Amino acid sequence: MTNKVQLNAATQLANLGEELNVPFLKLLGVRLISAEMGKGEILLALKPEHTNTWDVAHGGVLLTLMDVAMAVAARSSDPDDRSVVTVEMKNNFMQAANGVLRVKADTVRRTATMAFCEAKLYNDQGEVCCMSTGTFQFLKRLASKNASGERVVNADSRQK
Repeated sequence: MTNKVQLNAATQLANLGEELNVPFLKLLGVRLISAEMGKGEILLALKPEHTNTWDVAHGGVLLTLMDVAMAVAARSSDPDDRSVVTVEMKNNFMQAANGVLRVKADTVRRTATMAFCEAKLYNDQGEVCCMSTGTFQFLKRLASKNASGERVVNADSRQK
């Protein structure tokens, strides 16, 4: 007889996809589900430390998820695989969010230097909890200084 550990649905969903190589996102537990052709999808299984005093997702967590999903979408639209920075972001909170949160983002338009994106955040009931739009600027990897003070261009540490 074998003893199998049964995982609940939230735990199974939280282990989907890949961990992003960003310390803050690792701390939160954000998982990358997909990033291709100008679309991005991420997931987060809420934990008590992600909530506010009303025991629902903290607005800062929701804004982070929206920003990350749109940045993933923007980067996946770029044939040169450049990094992006957020230039502008607008968010509408529509209802409190709980459970396993999924964000789906799309690149609406891309120029040589910018990407214009939109995203929706869904709770585990499939209800839209917030919507965002954002503008992202493409950036080449910048040089930095090593311990000796020499300028170096760091290898991109993003997971492929």
